[in-house]
Amino acid sequence: MIEPGFHPPCSVLRGKLLSVSERTSLAWVPSILLSPASSPRSQADDTDDGPAPGTPGLPGSMGKSEDPEVPDREGLQRITGLSSGRSALIVAVLCYINLLNYMDRFTVAGVLPDIEQFFDIGDSSSGLIQTVFISSYMVLAPVFGYLGDRYNRKYLMCGGIAFWSLVTLGSSFIPRERFWLLLLTRGLVGVGEASYSTIAPTLIADLFVADQRSRMLSVFYFAIPVGSGLGYIAGSKVKDAAGDWHWALRVTPGLGVVAVVLLFLVVREPPRGAVERHSDSPPLNPTSWWADLRALARNPSFILSSLGFTAVAFVTGSLALWAPAFLLRSRVVLGETPPCLPGDSCSSSDSLIFGLITCLTGVLGVGLGVEISRRLRRSNPRADPLVCAAGLLGSSPFLFLSLACARGSIVATYIFIFIGETLLSMNWAIVADILLYVVIPTRRSTAEAFQIVLSHLLGDAGSPYLIGLISDRLRQGWPPSFLSEFRALQFSLMLCAFMGALGGAAFLGAAIFIEGDRRRAQLHVQGLLREAGPADDRIVVPQRGRSTRVPVSSVLI
Repeated sequence: MIEPGFHPPCSVLRGKLLSVSERTSLAWVPSILLSPASSPRSQADDTDDGPAPGTPGLPGSMGKSEDPEVPDREGLQRITGLSSGRSALIVAVLCYINLLNYMDRFTVAGVLPDIEQFFDIGDSSSGLIQTVFISSYMVLAPVFGYLGDRYNRKYLMCGGIAFWSLVTLGSSFIPRERFWLLLLTRGLVGVGEASYSTIAPTLIADLFVADQRSRMLSVFYFAIPVGSGLGYIAGSKVKDAAGDWHWALRVTPGLGVVAVVLLFLVVREPPRGAVERHSDSPPLNPTSWWADLRALARNPSFILSSLGFTAVAFVTGSLALWAPAFLLRSRVVLGETPPCLPGDSCSSSDSLIFGLITCLTGVLGVGLGVEISRRLRRSNPRADPLVCAAGLLGSSPFLFLSLACARGSIVATYIFIFIGETLLSMNWAIVADILLYVVIPTRRSTAEAFQIVLSHLLGDAGSPYLIGLISDRLRQGWPPSFLSEFRALQFSLMLCAFMGALGGAAFLGAAIFIEGDRRRAQLHVQGLLREAGPADDRIVVPQRGRSTRVPVSSVLI
């Protein structure tokens, strides 16, 4: 807003047609002359208005485009108040909890055949177990995203993980006639995961910057495939040792208590966004939740990368629940193992083997993706979404081949699964890094929550149930046999290859916008770019001795 007393050019007030240069100069008026002292808001809702002329890196700039300075180790310690050793220890604790979360999530998949036998349920009901959990997690993520941008993140995580541990322990005592109660408890487990997954990456973002952040995020996201694989392994091995699948659900609650203690004693809350600001730039203040959502909806890099990650979630969610069961059915059809009959414990090594493959491919894929992206970034600023696209598009044909070869060779199936999951895992850390550098610090927990909602709503919230439902529908038209059970699940899982190709296309779209969105976020954090909302698209001009507020658009006509 221009202060009262400002006199625009007479030609503007008289309705004279302005030249292109005059229009351009006046179009900058609200963002140049509206200082924080003359506005009740330090931030507004949208990011449509640009910076003043002379801002580095954007049209109209008089200076040279330069990236922001990266603080050294001593600088980071001075800004965060934490030593490099303490920051690394905090990341280690967060990694442990992330590993524990995914270990608990996939313990159920490791004993799924036994759960089906115990509760006497079909494929569609089995898929519902994961769908209920993901749906709860998805619904609660925006709540914790809002809280995480405004309140102490450490205590939010402590409360959520303590609740999750208690509910998981309770789910191991449900009788066979109460399947609905198992669904309820799995839904409540989503509280703990939502409280952690939306917040933990933002803590890492406030401790490190640039390549340091990318490396720490890669370590953090190593825990996803490793934890998932440990869930399969722990589930199958604890069940075999105890002779009862219920004990598989009693491992992670005890480890959850350890996680809460470590969180309380080790983790400290760093200042939000401080490591990315210039020393003379003002601190960022949170905006309203609706303002955050509007800004995120106008960030094409964030939206398209989230859609790409949705395809990753669809594929991983389907494989996580159904791959061990599919491999078991394949062995039955090949005559390598006896069928799982009612009343018997399902004996198979596939959960263990698939868990080991998931661990190994996860470590290999995450590390490979981060390293390739880091090297390509030196010559191509669009490297991150391009690497993600290559991973998804490359994984699709190998996942299809793994399904097609299952009838002929289980070894070939495992080889193709290994290659496909390695390429698929290249996305995990890179997608998180994209979100953190195209979204300003005061919106990152909300952005994490929005990405979780989108990726799970269209991804793994429904994919396990959808795969099971398609399998059941196919079996209804075929004579009952072990072969028909195998073929039905085989055909339904082929949907994953198609979804992977769609996700790759979304990442290719994100590559178009990534440079501009990243630069805008950097300028905003440095105080060189302010946001303008609907109320700011007005200037004050004198009219008959009084100041009158009029829209800029009406002046420019």
